[in-house]
Amino acid sequence: MSKPYLIIAAGGTGGHMFPAQALAEVMLRRGWRVKLSTDARGARYTGGFPHSTEIEQVASATFARGGVLSRALVPFRVLGGVFSMSWRMLRQRPDVVVGFGGYPSIPALGAAWILRRPRMIHEQNGVLGRVNGLFAKRVDRVACGTWPTVLPEGVEAVHVGNPVRRAVRDRAGAAYIPPGDYPMSILVIGGSQGARVLSDVVPPAIASLPLETLQHLRVSHQARDEDGERVAAYYAEHGVDAEVQPFFNDVPKRMSEAQLVISRSGASSVADISVIGRPSILIPFAAATADHQTANARGLVEAGAAIRIPESKLTVDSLAEQIFAVLQDSHGALQMSLAALAQARPDAAEDLAGLVETLAGHAPQDPEGQTE
Repeated sequence: MSKPYLIIAAGGTGGHMFPAQALAEVMLRRGWRVKLSTDARGARYTGGFPHSTEIEQVASATFARGGVLSRALVPFRVLGGVFSMSWRMLRQRPDVVVGFGGYPSIPALGAAWILRRPRMIHEQNGVLGRVNGLFAKRVDRVACGTWPTVLPEGVEAVHVGNPVRRAVRDRAGAAYIPPGDYPMSILVIGGSQGARVLSDVVPPAIASLPLETLQHLRVSHQARDEDGERVAAYYAEHGVDAEVQPFFNDVPKRMSEAQLVISRSGASSVADISVIGRPSILIPFAAATADHQTANARGLVEAGAAIRIPESKLTVDSLAEQIFAVLQDSHGALQMSLAALAQARPDAAEDLAGLVETLAGHAPQDPEGQTE
């Protein structure tokens, strides 16, 4: 008997690819054959996927980049990708197709809709992205990572949470060492969009902390390639012990060792912070579609697990004040850590996998969830 076959379609950012990876890990353990459909940008994030995941690059495009001619060709490239994927699906009929958002997910979801294959989408953010919004009424099931999620009228959804990678689940609820007069760590993660403002504001904010605090600190700062050299130089010039890289392959480890996380509030980052359980300062990306990063941060902020600073109010002084407040209050930091854990859904990947198997007819029950 052949293995059941799942196609996962995801766009080229960590926010889409990390939960896709989490689902792939679970489905492979459950004996499924898994193929990831993405584009060249998404392929950069496939290093963490299990080796048995089949990787397929498809033709897609976005209106967000390129000149006038390039944008005019977008519909034709997308249609080409859909027809190409339809031909492949006719030959290898997937049991389920799951889209995680981003333009590269259009070919697989579009082909699944044309061929009436079982299909679903997972939305990580509190507001549907453009592609998920397009398919919300054209799929059999909608799963949400952030709750509540703004949905089109007439669309129901199941709240499963945002799946986190196995490396994060392995550190779920890792013991938290509150700040004190001993070595401490701050992790700064900016995401693939809007990271520059963190590179502009975070280093001087940290450097302005009192010497008695600064002397105990080590900083791990994830900065874009074009910002990395100047950020590292700034930390060095101001005597801050810091490691600056464009991407840390061991973010779960660094997060579990941190006393404080400073981050954008992308859905995957919020999920990781919750599952590991760390105090955080969240700075929503102001240009995010429908301000969805503010919606993503709401749960942690309202639970007392995170401090939210709108980008419009982010200054060196305002950030330094909040960093100092967390690092000087060991009891408060511990309570923030526990509050973050209370918001976590570490079994989100398993619950999403249950939905996939139900859709394929391989499981009798839905995971416990909420509907709207």
